[in-house]
Amino acid sequence: MTAWQSSGLVLGGRRHGEGGLILDVLTETRGRRAGYVYGGASRRKRGQLQTGNTVELSWSARGEDQLGKFDVAEAVSERAGAHMDDANALAAIAAITGLLRDGLQEGDAGGSSLYGPTTVLLDLLGEAEIWPALYVRWELGVLSALGFGLDLSRCAVSGANDGLTHVSPRTGRAVRGSEAEDYIDRLFGLPAFLTDPSAPITPHALGQGFTLTGHFIERRIYTAINRPPPEERDLLLARLERSGAIVMADEI
Repeated sequence: MTAWQSSGLVLGGRRHGEGGLILDVLTETRGRRAGYVYGGASRRKRGQLQTGNTVELSWSARGEDQLGKFDVAEAVSERAGAHMDDANALAAIAAITGLLRDGLQEGDAGGSSLYGPTTVLLDLLGEAEIWPALYVRWELGVLSALGFGLDLSRCAVSGANDGLTHVSPRTGRAVRGSEAEDYIDRLFGLPAFLTDPSAPITPHALGQGFTLTGHFIERRIYTAINRPPPEERDLLLARLERSGAIVMADEI
């Protein structure tokens, strides 16, 4: 018998059998894991197992490679319920958990490095002026955790570490616009807030950031598994754009 305990961020679940639920979580110590919850689809348990909540759980199975059973304690953080009147925050919860659920391989403990940053982002969704920029940085962190990090530290052409304005869509490396005049129309804009903490965070800069991270999330994570990024991300961006929080940059 194999067993362990951990905090877990609920990424979703699907009904299984009569009243049961196969729960998908990102754990603090074991990466993304799934397990069966007896009675998990019941009205009594439905609230605590909502997507985006943090729960304390224990997992057990005959072997590490089998679908185990989760025993779930009361939710530590009930985030969906806290944002019922904030459609943008609810859309962000859906997009965050969708990216993790679809992009992380089950059982890869490396995903645990995203547990802390993700819970911080989720806990700041009530700060409407702050979280969209944190979300862009979080997506950069997802890329890095999965081995697809971008190099925004210095110019790929000159090696300079200042005046960086663009990113190559092929290599993910930053470029000075003055060093790339001949092909600048083929580069992504690099929003200044990603390299300079004192730079203003404008709707246009946020749109540039989401366009940049979205390109590499699709090309480097989802193309490899032959599926599109989760629809929840597109729905989030559409909602943020309608509310005026972001102005999306044109794709190149």
